Amino acid sequence: MEKKEYTITLYTENSIGMIGRISGIFSRRKINVESLNTSPSEVEGIHRFTILIQESEEVVRKLCRQIEKQVEVLKAYYNTDEELIWQEQALYKVPTEVIAEKASVERLLREYGASAVVIRHDYTVFETAGHREEIDRLTAALGEYGLIEFVRGARIAIIKNSAGFHTKIKQFEREEPAPDIVGNEYLDQQQRVFTM
Repeated sequence: MEKKEYTITLYTENSIGMIGRISGIFSRRKINVESLNTSPSEVEGIHRFTILIQESEEVVRKLCRQIEKQVEVLKAYYNTDEELIWQEQALYKVPTEVIAEKASVERLLREYGASAVVIRHDYTVFETAGHREEIDRLTAALGEYGLIEFVRGARIAIIKNSAGFHTKIKQFEREEPAPDIVGNEYLDQQQRVFTM
């Protein structure tokens, strides 16, 4: 079983403790999470988890089925990099004098599409987005110019062949509509029903 990079996308209700329960599933199976991102999704009240792991397809398939058993998890997908449009974001803190004195640093930042977020007399913070390899190359290159600090954000990804999760919800509602509201015959008789 060959291990490779998979991105798991989960759609969940926005409830307290969800991250803990999901990470517990990975911990029990001794699977390392490379990257984890949570955010609201295109559907109001539904959150999206994007989780990056290195594992075999068989293990990932079983993992997604187990995660879907959680009450608040609506759907779990897994995809390879080729099936996704994905990015990671990074921030770099570089000494300002290096940027001012060396044109090569400025060219390097321009080449990677980095833009200044904060410029101070002692340092400048740049941001960029791209694939991990691009971010790693820029990090290594800036290391030669006195890189002060670096942080990379978690992967964000969109599935290429997806019409969006809201389409699945609408389809589900058409196929299995919610039952009509049922009145409670005892609601107006609270004193008689609920007394001891």
